[in-house]
Amino acid sequence: MPLLLKINPLNIFLSLWRHRPLILQLSQREIAGRYRGSFLGLLWSFITPLLMLAIYTFVFSIVFKVRIDPGSIDDDRFAFALALFSGLIFYNFFSECLSRSPGLIVGNVNYVKKIIFPLEILPWVTVISALFHACTSFIILLLFLLIIEHPFHWTLIYLPIIVFPFVLLTLGLSWFLASIGVFVRDIGQFIGLILTALLFMSPIFYSAAALPEALRDYLFLNPLTFIIEQARAVLLYGQGPDWPGLLVYYAIALSTAYAGLVWFEKTRKGFADVL
Repeated sequence: MPLLLKINPLNIFLSLWRHRPLILQLSQREIAGRYRGSFLGLLWSFITPLLMLAIYTFVFSIVFKVRIDPGSIDDDRFAFALALFSGLIFYNFFSECLSRSPGLIVGNVNYVKKIIFPLEILPWVTVISALFHACTSFIILLLFLLIIEHPFHWTLIYLPIIVFPFVLLTLGLSWFLASIGVFVRDIGQFIGLILTALLFMSPIFYSAAALPEALRDYLFLNPLTFIIEQARAVLLYGQGPDWPGLLVYYAIALSTAYAGLVWFEKTRKGFADVL
């Protein structure tokens, strides 16, 4: 029987539930380890996005007075900084997960060779750690909206529905890269180049509407584009989600997560031999 039929799609979430104490412990260690030895410790997770938001606001909104859409008549001087920061939250989450995934198994050889360990949870640990930092950035963004008296739209309640498939898609790609990284060590360098390209090929410094219509469809082949645009719509502009587009994205995200898990389970038997 093909492996695809042997693995229950629910295993994407069952593994998280079964090993939740271990995943939580490893995630806490991952987050704390990043700031271990620093004077301010975990406060850096709030200070860093706060400083970056302040810099973006000053440089782009006050000095250059840039607009997210050159054709817009919106005179909100904070509009570009808010759009830029909200886009970078998603990019930084995606970039952190994918850049670290190729080294997850290679960097934890003891888990492969010496003990019985659920290796499939390692991408979950990375995703949860990156999600923690994304949440702190969202808190900073919401506080900034409050300070500048930007309207809070009720459509904000849709944000978790938009973020969830993006997390699943990232998790699936992380399973792929964690496995491939064992057999092809150069994959980490290649992913670094791809992520750099995605920074400028995603609607972070501009909106999709600002592009010529002939190029706009190609931009949506980027997995970041749709989610960034939808998050801005519900968070900053008070617009509802694109439900048909979101349904398609959910289908793609679930398929990617399942395929990533299947690939990981299929190749994990060869990890010990290579390492």
